[in-house]
Amino acid sequence: MADLVAEVRKIPPVTRFLLGSSIGVTFAARLNIVSPYNLVFLKEHVTRHFELWRLHTSMFLGSMQFDYIFELAMLYRNSNSLETMYYQGRSSDYAWQLIFACLAIILANRPLGSFSHNRPLLHALTYLSCALSPPGTQSSIMGLLTLPVAYVPYAMLGMDLLVSGVDVAAQSVSGLIVGHLWWWLVWGANTGAGGMERGPLADYARAPRWLRNWFGESEGVRGSFGAGYHVVPPRRQQTSARDTGHNWGVGRRLGGS
Repeated sequence: MADLVAEVRKIPPVTRFLLGSSIGVTFAARLNIVSPYNLVFLKEHVTRHFELWRLHTSMFLGSMQFDYIFELAMLYRNSNSLETMYYQGRSSDYAWQLIFACLAIILANRPLGSFSHNRPLLHALTYLSCALSPPGTQSSIMGLLTLPVAYVPYAMLGMDLLVSGVDVAAQSVSGLIVGHLWWWLVWGANTGAGGMERGPLADYARAPRWLRNWFGESEGVRGSFGAGYHVVPPRRQQTSARDTGHNWGVGRRLGGS
């Protein structure tokens, strides 16, 4: 049991929260602990009865079928990739941006009358992860199909259309749109692997101080790919300032061979 807890703690905090929410909400509905009716998004219940938990549970209510294993695996792979590579050391920024992405997904699905937003969230994370991946990267879908990473979101959309029909595919499209806007507005249209947020809303995508403190993160010099906030120790700065002369080498002893 201790080994399992240790492995779970290795998962970055936001990804761990997403996985825990998905497993908790989906299994609670699957085992009839909670009625799915009390977990889906119903506008009247949210706005009139203030059942605000539906905003959260509707994002993580899985398919409750065998393909849920695939959904959970994709959620872990994409979120873990984002948090450990592009948001390394600044999970608070990832969480802050994810909140707004979820709200955008809910708004985008209002014309569709969607009750669950699990698929759009998965597609938004997949799109952003693929958009930030190095060019030419290959990725596999369920270990059966290997594609250039740029085509993975559209391959998943095609699978949703073939397996689940037009309604689910339309929800998936909303997730792709949100993922594209996330990449374009926060990271910038020309940003790929190795870059940092340079989009029009990059400055607003920074987590507020209270959220950074909650994650135990301190604000310093913002890094680029795979880096968060770095603080250069004063001693290192002083050493660097002194080491400005010419390197004359180690020299040789007189009379030596």
